[in-house]
Amino acid sequence: MVNNLWNDKEASKVTSGVEELVYRSNLIGTDRAVCNWGGGNTSMKTMEKDFRGREIEVMWVKGSGSDLATMKAGNFTGLNLADIHPLIERDDMTDADMVEYLSHCMIDSKHPRMSIETLLHAFLPFKHVDHTHPDAIISLCCADNGKEVANEIFGDRFVWVPYERPGFTLSKMIAKGVKNNPQAELVLMEKHGLVTWGETSKEAYEKTISIITEAEEFIKSRQHEEDAFGGQAFDSLPEAERKKVLASIMPVIRGAVGEEKKMLLTFDDADDVLQFLNSKNAAALSQVGAACPDHLVHTKMKPLYINWDPQNERTESLVEKVKTGIQQYKEEYKQYFERNKNEGDVMFEAAPRVILIPGVGMVNTGRNVAMANVSGALYHRAIAVMKGATALGEFVSLSENESYNVEYWPLELYKLSLSPAEAEFSRKVAFITGGAGGIGSATARRLVSEGAHVVLADLNIEGAEKVADEINKEYGEIRAAAFKMDVTSEEQVQDAFEKSALTFGGIDIIVNNAGLATSSPFDETTLKEWNLNMNVLGTGYFLVAREAFKQMKQQGTGGNMVFVGSKNSVYAGKNASAYSSVKALETHLARCIAVEGGDFGIRVNSVLPDAVLQGSSIWGSGWRQERAAAYGIEPDQLEDHYKKRTTLLVNIFPEDIAESIAFFASSKADKTTGCMVTVDGGVPGAFNR
Repeated sequence: MVNNLWNDKEASKVTSGVEELVYRSNLIGTDRAVCNWGGGNTSMKTMEKDFRGREIEVMWVKGSGSDLATMKAGNFTGLNLADIHPLIERDDMTDADMVEYLSHCMIDSKHPRMSIETLLHAFLPFKHVDHTHPDAIISLCCADNGKEVANEIFGDRFVWVPYERPGFTLSKMIAKGVKNNPQAELVLMEKHGLVTWGETSKEAYEKTISIITEAEEFIKSRQHEEDAFGGQAFDSLPEAERKKVLASIMPVIRGAVGEEKKMLLTFDDADDVLQFLNSKNAAALSQVGAACPDHLVHTKMKPLYINWDPQNERTESLVEKVKTGIQQYKEEYKQYFERNKNEGDVMFEAAPRVILIPGVGMVNTGRNVAMANVSGALYHRAIAVMKGATALGEFVSLSENESYNVEYWPLELYKLSLSPAEAEFSRKVAFITGGAGGIGSATARRLVSEGAHVVLADLNIEGAEKVADEINKEYGEIRAAAFKMDVTSEEQVQDAFEKSALTFGGIDIIVNNAGLATSSPFDETTLKEWNLNMNVLGTGYFLVAREAFKQMKQQGTGGNMVFVGSKNSVYAGKNASAYSSVKALETHLARCIAVEGGDFGIRVNSVLPDAVLQGSSIWGSGWRQERAAAYGIEPDQLEDHYKKRTTLLVNIFPEDIAESIAFFASSKADKTTGCMVTVDGGVPGAFNR
């Protein structure tokens, strides 16, 4: 049930005008059962002075592409109402003409482009207007008997508007309906949503909540949980088993949906999702169509439903059904596009945005995790709507052609165009070992700056989480995850890759960077020291690369591995036989994997740094004293010593290594594998030959 979140004390602190509209809008957007992500719009009318100092009536309305839950004053657009009012006399107006006309009504050209539904607000004579997409109201508006049920709930207090795509015609229909029904308190838009109003911001908000509550209570009186969606057909797998199944199939899904463009995946096994997926009617209901236009833009017309019996079929069967189902979905989507396309339309990715698996959960796809989560959040709303609509009557949706025209509607495409342009590592996931350290954290930041999502795997989980938190705060999305992992533990490495699959769907890049270093004269090198180096830098690199290789093969879309070796990979370091030997092993292992990886589009290259002291836990250990002793100098003289021995007379920093890693992982190195590059300032003894 929705709650009234209005707080008089908080509201009293808000400056009158646009800020009070911001307060109301944020409250409305906070509850997704009231308003979808990115959907709905709000407005208020005020008196302002124009650029000539004249008093004019201005309508402030949500700008296109913003979200009510988070928008601020700068996300609203002010329009001169005197310029808009004459439009009510027109008989029709195209979308393009409407947008062009309204652009001339803006009081400030720097404001964002106005909402698609601006005229809906302008044509109503109320100071405050809210348009929302509440679950309960859309349930009513998507039931085949919705208008009759609305009569039972609201009597003569509502205006029912038959389905019409947002724009000039719908706005006039609403204005006319309200004018002809003076006692109306709300407008119900078939297959779309709710319009309410008030003379104050508080009155408008409370009317929205009270109307939704009336609908919720009526629907609840008709619902019986045991009969929801036709009753239960399957049992959910236990949580641990669900996650095991998902971890094994998400790379498969990611590869299948990402043949044209890579996608990020998320999963959801919330109670409402599982109740729907496990029901008798889920297969049929899920294919009826989208619950409202705002859902469709992010979920497509329908999801992919996998006809799999969790109690009687094995995971291998699910893998095959997923592969077959995604390919079939793509073919059907292409046919849908061809049947309905308009001149100039360019097809989106044909892959599903929502994949439903009985007993397991819902998998969502998107160009990044944030957008995959949006698809999932909107399908939660679709489930709630179907549950409500089927309690009232039969769930109905838009026609196929109208669904297509909404999905490819230029005004919706404009909103999508507001997203940042894709960068080199957009849609890609990088798994970085030693992610808490200097090179690891610098590499993570470098890749994320160009669109990547990153996994920071490190034994130092506190350090890795700190880096991940900093990245997420800076980039404002779910861009980094931190997992505790000991590279010498096969079980922990496998677990980290399973968690990566559950978090992002799979991996595209691994940076084998976890490290340590020891220094001893050869005859003083103990077996313990030798094994330590071999376990971490040899076995550890092997285990990480092997698990990455498996996951990349599952995805079938290629991949990149970058090994962080050392100058000592090609240079016999004094008093460092164990370290130097295993560093040579690393780079040769990389070349061996490159040979086998070619058939699968997996490239493997190595970066060989030297003396990266900044931010390194290695140099904070006994290694600094040991190396200084090997050169006969004091520990605090190391930086200067390393600088003077380079031909370029420079020190090497983590960002220098990160730049080379980014090059090997990028499209610029698409035809390079089995290669080594030194980043050491030019140490002649380490020149490749």
